[in-house]
Amino acid sequence: MPVNTKLNNIQAIGTPTIPSSPKDIHFLSIIGQVEGHNVSPPQKKATKYEHIMPQLVNVQQNPQVKGLLVILNTMGGDVEAGLALAEMINSIDKPKVSLVLGGSHSIGVPLATSSDYSFIVPTATMTIHPVRMTGLVIGVPQTFRYFQKMQERIIDFILRTSKIDRESLMNFMYDTDEIANDVGTILVGKEAVKYGLIDEVGGLNKALNKLREMIKINNKIESE
Repeated sequence: MPVNTKLNNIQAIGTPTIPSSPKDIHFLSIIGQVEGHNVSPPQKKATKYEHIMPQLVNVQQNPQVKGLLVILNTMGGDVEAGLALAEMINSIDKPKVSLVLGGSHSIGVPLATSSDYSFIVPTATMTIHPVRMTGLVIGVPQTFRYFQKMQERIIDFILRTSKIDRESLMNFMYDTDEIANDVGTILVGKEAVKYGLIDEVGGLNKALNKLREMIKINNKIESE
């Protein structure tokens, strides 16, 4: 491998060689902060939504790609960008599996539930809390209504793409006993499964096996 190619690979993915992967499965990682219309500080790991959208279009359009595995370890981030990505993932008509590693917090929750089937490792966490905003906020009724509408969009998406009931979700979102100086709830591994937010506790092997199984069923349906 040429030296320049090796250097580019190290800069891009931290390794001198690009890992080979099956052509029929697209692996998508969402890590750090979901970056939207504003650029994240340079010291923060970020996933840029403009980098993810073309990949999702390719998954939908490329006949060689039969399934999508989304790997998540995110602190959340831009609400509009995160929800847009979640909607894009959910709208792909090919088998989709998500795997939460480390954590999938805030807007990472709908990203985790956007797939057809979801996994979470035993030590991973998910934080559910109301929409937050940094920077200048105009203290008028219109701003409050905007926050309410944004919150409802997130709630509706999670309810549409997971098995959690509305009462439990709202209780977790506005709990005042779980997080110091804040409102919300942290669910760890099997707790997320217990309340229907995630489908199953499991790691990479389980996630890949499930996706392979879904692809096989999908291929059989298409061939009939």
